[in-house]
Amino acid sequence: MPDIINLLHENIANQIAAGEVVQRPSSVVKELLENSVDAGATQISLLVKDGGKTLIQVIDNGKGMSETDARMCFERHATSKIKTADDLFAISTKGFRGEALAAISSVAQVELKTKTPEANTGTSIIIEGGNFISQEPCQCAAGSSFSVKNLFFNVPARRNFLKDDAIELRHIIDEFERVAMAHTDVAFKLISNTNEVYNLPATNLLLRIAGLAGNTLKDKLVAVNEQTPNITIIGYVGTPASSKKKRGLQYFFVNNRFIKSAYLDHAVKSAYFQLIPEGENPAYFIFITVPPNVIDVNIHPTKTEIKFEDEKTVYAILKTSVKRALGKNNLAPSIDFDVEQIVEFSYTGNQGVPQAPKIDYNPNYNPFNEKVETRANNGDWKTLYEDYVKPTNQESFAQQTEESLFHAQKAEVAFDKVFQLQGKYIVAVTGEGLLLIDQQRAHERIMYEHYKKSAQHPIHSQQELFPQTIELSPADMLLLKDLNDDLKNLGFDIAPFGKDTVVVQGVPADLSSLNSIEVLNGVLENYKLNNLDIKLDKGENICRALAQNTCIKYGKELQAEEMKLLVEHLFACEEHAYSPQGKIVYTQINQTDIDKLFKRN
Repeated sequence: MPDIINLLHENIANQIAAGEVVQRPSSVVKELLENSVDAGATQISLLVKDGGKTLIQVIDNGKGMSETDARMCFERHATSKIKTADDLFAISTKGFRGEALAAISSVAQVELKTKTPEANTGTSIIIEGGNFISQEPCQCAAGSSFSVKNLFFNVPARRNFLKDDAIELRHIIDEFERVAMAHTDVAFKLISNTNEVYNLPATNLLLRIAGLAGNTLKDKLVAVNEQTPNITIIGYVGTPASSKKKRGLQYFFVNNRFIKSAYLDHAVKSAYFQLIPEGENPAYFIFITVPPNVIDVNIHPTKTEIKFEDEKTVYAILKTSVKRALGKNNLAPSIDFDVEQIVEFSYTGNQGVPQAPKIDYNPNYNPFNEKVETRANNGDWKTLYEDYVKPTNQESFAQQTEESLFHAQKAEVAFDKVFQLQGKYIVAVTGEGLLLIDQQRAHERIMYEHYKKSAQHPIHSQQELFPQTIELSPADMLLLKDLNDDLKNLGFDIAPFGKDTVVVQGVPADLSSLNSIEVLNGVLENYKLNNLDIKLDKGENICRALAQNTCIKYGKELQAEEMKLLVEHLFACEEHAYSPQGKIVYTQINQTDIDKLFKRN
């Protein structure tokens, strides 16, 4: 039998390794930025074109490399970070495997220019698809400059799986933010297609967070500072009022390395128990420092997972430190046992004896002789609908929906009466039994199909009497610029008002009663989350995000006429059984099933 096992060529082996290390342009950004940090750089610039597909360039002023090191760094398992197996248990650098540059150079066209501070000339190296092209002396500044061009040019199948430029840039920004947040003593700059996205000077942690996440967040953070003999926890957590249903501002760093941990996330959320509604997420920026020998970072190719030697202790200390920080700022119930509690009593009379309180009442009052006022007749009944704006002249949600949204045909569902259950469901009594409808999902489906139809026919914009300004993070500002034309077709009139600020001059006419800032923020958050969960085209994603943020929410009290029209519009939709996210909208309980519940033997 002939031999069938072959030793793979080095280029093929590198491309296989690249499948784990280099998944998309953001993977390249992460590896190059971390190398710059390990090189001791104090200034790092990142330049990208077309979401990193055409160019990724990282320039730093670190210690640079000699001529020999510059050539060796592209070999597999070539690294300056470790020398022996024991070094794996005392890792203090970002990288240590020596695989990244070999993997990157095997699937892209790479040019390196580097020089040590004491050298007179630098070294220029060009590698394309794993093939060495040239090495020659050059003039360059001290430090290193890596240019990665045409990523996956020799692996077209991988390149075809990349998403559009805006989505890839979003992933690049995520990696940039994680590295920049962990190293506040380094100045970072990010330029995309000649547009400056970030320009962050060296500063303290709070100002770095504000520079990355927006200045509006700075006043909503509480400092965390806990030090024990073996663990130090510092950082900031958001106030309970700033929590959101959507995730996005949750960061854990262990020894300045960004990690993902559902276990530690649960510890932080436990500290907010009964302070935030269930399902909401607080913002946090937590930095944990432990001895390198009590953690293992060699778990996952992306190095975002860590094993702790004693994770239960880390959990307990983290939960306690967050809870203490909230308590010190009067954001959580706390008792200060160091302060003597003084209870004061009010005394009446000259003897100094406490007197029992007196209660006056009319013994002849008979409530059955009075006409009882119902809640509907209360003079403050309008406060029940403060956040639900109704047109004048008894125009209900039904008329507003018919005129402003779309004219739905009469639904083919006959029902005698409807009522609301727990502010969450609409129960319609039909000839066949009961129809139980989730009001939020139903209205979300209605709004989604409305926006889908409006994408071809622009919606009229209602100009704001008092235009509102909104400050965004640089990343959200880029995203809004990319979505602005589509939002304009849907009735939004948004104009730039400074570097990271926009002014909302108009909103869709049927949304004029809503808070435009909350809607716009929600649309951006949902748009980003939809991109992470499933692959959607831009138009589809915007329609879903708008529907999620403009639909009726749970807890909204509806009148009978409003509920009837909601049901009619639902069954006039092309797809009425499921929400845009694929969740069931209603269920039917037949009369025979109801009878079976009460059937006697």
